[in-house]
Amino acid sequence: MEYKILNIKIEDAIAIVTISRPEAMNALNSLFFKEMDAAIAEISANKNVMVMIITGEGKAFVAGADIAEMVNMNSEEGSNFSRLGQNTFSSLEKMEIPVIGAINGYALGGGLELAMGCDFRIASAKAKFGQPEVSLGMIPGYAATQRLSRLVGIADALYMLLTAEMINANDALRIGLVQKVVEPEELMNEVISLAKKIASKGPKAIKKAKAVTRTGIKMDFDAASELESVEFGSLFGNEGEEGMKAFLEKRPPNW
Repeated sequence: MEYKILNIKIEDAIAIVTISRPEAMNALNSLFFKEMDAAIAEISANKNVMVMIITGEGKAFVAGADIAEMVNMNSEEGSNFSRLGQNTFSSLEKMEIPVIGAINGYALGGGLELAMGCDFRIASAKAKFGQPEVSLGMIPGYAATQRLSRLVGIADALYMLLTAEMINANDALRIGLVQKVVEPEELMNEVISLAKKIASKGPKAIKKAKAVTRTGIKMDFDAASELESVEFGSLFGNEGEEGMKAFLEKRPPNW
């Protein structure tokens, strides 16, 4: 499809998706969700892509959902708009390949919810994070009440949800909301370097590691461990055999 909000660049097995609506601080609207759904489908169908990166243009990653679009919605329309975003961010989690959030600036409201739909997050030192919905007499609609507590624990999640305070990148790192903080000018270099590192590993193993982890966290421990055993075993005789032989023979693996 023709994209108006997203810019997509694919190079060296890495897809970089840039949200480009800087005049609105990349606020999420219905068109964004339509385009992101299409981008997820397009990139998922490209078997040459091993890692996806999401970032924003300008001073915001995403500063929230588009309030101008939401303000006159009734309850049913609001619930449907919530489900629209939840479905898109769930699709991110379900992608076979890893998705990295490169948080270049403000990640607020729906923007933080988008970031949490990524598998992990690298932040610019200038990035700010928050769930300000209660300041508008609202609550999050794109599953922040669920993902945030699972990522940082219930106390830090409720602190953010109930105070609506923004936190800086170092505090986000401290509570585990992001995995690394770098200087703004180094953000994309760092994220692309990480993406290349991931893309150099066994492609089946990378996909299975993500799938087992994301599926298993919703299961009881014993069932999830059995799932791990099954998928561990599935790599013998193919990609795993090549990787182990390459290690023993002191050569690069031929994936």
